[in-house]
Amino acid sequence: MESYLLTWAELLLRWVHVITAIAWVGSSFYFVFLDSSLTPPVDEDLKKQGVSGELWAVHGGGFYHPVKFNVAPPQLPPHLHWFYWESYSTWLSGFALFTVSYLWNAGSYLIDKSLMNWSPDMAVAAALAFLVVFWLLYDGICRVVGQRKDGDAIVGALTLLLVCAASWLACHWFAGRAAFLLVGAMLATSMSANVFFWIIPGQKKVVAAIKAGQPVDAIHGQRGKQRSVHNTYFTLPVLFAMLSNHYSFTYSHPQNWLVLILMMFAGAAIRQFFVLRHGYKLGRNRNPLAYAGLGVAMLLGVIVWLKPELPAATASAAVPATVSYQDLQPVLAQRCYMCHGAQVQMKNVRLDSPEAVKQHAQAVYQQVVVTRVMPLNNATAITEAERTLIRRWFETGAHVR
Repeated sequence: MESYLLTWAELLLRWVHVITAIAWVGSSFYFVFLDSSLTPPVDEDLKKQGVSGELWAVHGGGFYHPVKFNVAPPQLPPHLHWFYWESYSTWLSGFALFTVSYLWNAGSYLIDKSLMNWSPDMAVAAALAFLVVFWLLYDGICRVVGQRKDGDAIVGALTLLLVCAASWLACHWFAGRAAFLLVGAMLATSMSANVFFWIIPGQKKVVAAIKAGQPVDAIHGQRGKQRSVHNTYFTLPVLFAMLSNHYSFTYSHPQNWLVLILMMFAGAAIRQFFVLRHGYKLGRNRNPLAYAGLGVAMLLGVIVWLKPELPAATASAAVPATVSYQDLQPVLAQRCYMCHGAQVQMKNVRLDSPEAVKQHAQAVYQQVVVTRVMPLNNATAITEAERTLIRRWFETGAHVR
């Protein structure tokens, strides 16, 4: 029953997490586009009000005219929309999903004993520390050098080094699947922390100053803009890390830490193209196509690097052309019954009878042979010859009689 309830919790939390993430990423991308596409106002009245940029757009059958004030509007409107619950809801639902999917069964999902043979409690503590320590170091970098004239470049370089170090460490401490997700959660936590600790507090100080009739300090807007820009470059790396758990050929590679770094860097480069292309269309910067080219070239390089090798002829020859259930059953008993037998039924799946194996034949083939997700972290040390045996059993009819 616990497994059944956890599965439902995972499904519902994943649903909420995806919905809120779409709302957050969508609004973030829109405002980056908006900032990059604003042009100086033409109307003299707008100039007198302190408007620094405007945009005319058409969508859904209507025309829209958003404007941006240089520091603050002359007076606040009665209704002011705040963009923060998209961020908070995404983080809260994501952390809850991470807890249900990984922390709750840390012994199975976080720990790879060939890397670190620690207790579940220690693994959970280390995973949570990743979220906190990365934010503290990244935030410290922004505080110390972020306000310098050349601060953006230095912050970017130091943050890149920090992400690379964290990726290497995660992939050497945790099971590959969990390591990728943990790095994504680490970056996403910093994104939401940027909103919680800097962007929204700065905006609240501006609003309070306007209401009190006091001068508005432009530093709050500058800091908020800086952290918002950082968030937009984190977005594509985070999305890759979150989606990678469905593709074991990435996180199961011997140099999985390098795979993760290259894929995240490619995502950031592609995002740079989209950030700059709006300014390029207005003549503000050079053609950013080189960034897209760099990102795509890196993706193609990783694809070539990770291409699967042909199975060894000896291993293939050792497997009979036709595999019966009698040939298959000892492999299932040794490699699968531990989690899918009479004592434990992970995901409500049992494989300790011919009928059950027939019922789940497609899933066994998909999880063990195609995606190679199972056995989880290869905890039962299944061999390539045994995977080949399962493949031939399925492809020749998956007979159990």
